[in-house]
Amino acid sequence: MLKGSKLTRNFLNLSDINKPELRSILKRASDLKKQRKKNKNLATLKNINLAMIFEKPSTRTRVSFELAIKELGGRSIILDEATTHLSRGETVPDTARVLSKYCNILMIRTTNHKKLIEYHKHSNLPIINGLSNLSHPCQILADIMTFNEKRGPIKNKKFVWLGDLNNVLYSWIEAAFIFNFSLIICFPKLIKISKEFKEKIKVASKNVKIANNPQLACKDSDCIITDTWFSMGKKPTKNLLQAFKPYQVNKKIMRIAKKNAVFMHCLPATRGNEVTSDVIDDSNYSLVWSEAENRLHVQKAILEWCLKKI
Repeated sequence: MLKGSKLTRNFLNLSDINKPELRSILKRASDLKKQRKKNKNLATLKNINLAMIFEKPSTRTRVSFELAIKELGGRSIILDEATTHLSRGETVPDTARVLSKYCNILMIRTTNHKKLIEYHKHSNLPIINGLSNLSHPCQILADIMTFNEKRGPIKNKKFVWLGDLNNVLYSWIEAAFIFNFSLIICFPKLIKISKEFKEKIKVASKNVKIANNPQLACKDSDCIITDTWFSMGKKPTKNLLQAFKPYQVNKKIMRIAKKNAVFMHCLPATRGNEVTSDVIDDSNYSLVWSEAENRLHVQKAILEWCLKKI
């Protein structure tokens, strides 16, 4: 993984950054949230130009980053393949070199994690992973902030992931190892574990376990997490839909967890598949709207961290 040169800080994966640095980002995010509620937006990134490249559709990532840089005094430029020469064969190295002449930092939402490294190599700008096929670190840092706010320190808590093995889960595995909480990954036997996941789970084996029975896995858990069953181009099939059904987060599953257990989902959700409406809309369980809100504050702090303001 790329950790950046002495001149730049990249936010590509949680495991690339040490725990004290991640804690400093979380603390800064909390401070920025308090300041925003008081209508105090500090221009710490005045005249900074953020370029955002989207290879995939986005709601929360786009809005939260666009507001984040604006409220910190900077500017954003939105790029996508359909409206740039990336769709007509211009290479990533050439695009990166051009953007480095205009911008101070890049946020990229890509279907190929290797492109993040390529953009940094040819621009030497700080790169933020806004989501890749491998991981989603911005989301998970916002989720940790949310849990800490609602249920206290995350250390030693029990989290259960129900569903597919995807990029969001990859970052949860990294977080479990770094922040020392328990994570049980519960998924259908039909799903094959990739080499990347096997390696990541092995490294985090003290904190991460695998299960296939959702009722047993969710017993006495502090938090149940899920995500869409079909992402990053994966197409639904009848067999997969049937295999995933027992892993739906519903009231029955939530009642197996602790009394004050919470539900988390990075959104967008496919209601009736991975989660029922009576869970996602129940404020006694659901933290999804707070997760979405905290993306703004965490990403402000990430921008500041990448540009060495904290």
